[in-house]
Amino acid sequence: MDFDESVRYLYSLGNEVETMKLGLGNIRKLLAALGDPQNNYLKVQVAGTNGKGSVCAFLNSICLEANIDTGVFTSPHLVSITERVNINGRDISEADFAHNASHVREIAERLVASRELEYTPTFFEQVTAIALHAFAEAKVELAILETGLGGRLDATTAANAEIAAITRIDYDHQEYLGDTIEQIAAEKAAIIRADTEAVVVSDQDRALLAVIEDRLLRTKGGNPTCWEGARVVTDASCAHSLPLVFPPSVLGLKGRHQVENANVAVAVVDKLRARFTISDDHILAGLENARHPGRLEYQARYLFDGAHNVGGAKALRDFLDEYETRRITLIFGAMNDKDVGRILEILQPKAEYLILTQPKNERALSVTELEEFVTKSFDRERLYP
Repeated sequence: MDFDESVRYLYSLGNEVETMKLGLGNIRKLLAALGDPQNNYLKVQVAGTNGKGSVCAFLNSICLEANIDTGVFTSPHLVSITERVNINGRDISEADFAHNASHVREIAERLVASRELEYTPTFFEQVTAIALHAFAEAKVELAILETGLGGRLDATTAANAEIAAITRIDYDHQEYLGDTIEQIAAEKAAIIRADTEAVVVSDQDRALLAVIEDRLLRTKGGNPTCWEGARVVTDASCAHSLPLVFPPSVLGLKGRHQVENANVAVAVVDKLRARFTISDDHILAGLENARHPGRLEYQARYLFDGAHNVGGAKALRDFLDEYETRRITLIFGAMNDKDVGRILEILQPKAEYLILTQPKNERALSVTELEEFVTKSFDRERLYP
């Protein structure tokens, strides 16, 4: 397949959320047939509700400053599917993506034909396999993997990452992860295994930390753990993370909430120092130079953000309250599985004008459906459906 053919094929497998099949059986068999490429490099897996992509961006930036050959797998993409597979700071080329996609498809179809797989691997399973295989071919030393959804049954978890990081946990995807925040936390904490070398956890409510601590105690056989504030380290050394104090203005990613994500990345980097040479200067430069397109990103006078749950909406509102003194024109679109009412309730007061739009995605709410969530207090003359 060429690049266009590979993209058409992957999209023919169905929407990555609506057609996903949570479980590790298929992806593990697929990776085994590919020669288990994930075993060729060290891995960091990042789970959580908000901040996963930001932590990956900070980590990648720091590792590039330290000249570590690094691969990053993230989702979703904004413009091109190649954005999901980044090697040494560059998105994979269309030719290399097509090469890896063709190989993964060939192996997958062979396994289905021989009935070693019950069903054709899904979009997300195949893209995960493409990334892991591409990283092995590129001979990266480290792979940073953003969990797609949850953790326990997400395809990235089949990579068996040596280091796990868990960002702030909040309500999202309850239809898959559970109705309570504790159930959601348990799904995300399940990326921790008995052979996980280190775990870093961001600030969490006490009840959620208790869920994560329980997972640690059960998987580590009751071995002692060390709490470093809101960070958990599961190795015996309990080495302290590099103490850094920095204002939001020095970070490459905007918003005060990024301080928390930067601290998670720094704690992970402290564990990576056992294998790689990473100086304080590398860390500081990496934090300053980190970029995460489409997340609190200015393009001229336009501000783009991907807030898609209540926690993300609050972070966006906090940023607007601090840095945008004037009321704004809000252009808003959303998927049909999001808490649109509460998100709009948070963001609407900042808007002088509200423009509703429907993204080109089969899960997107129509403009008519979105309009039902706009509160009655909003001036309809300033609403553009």
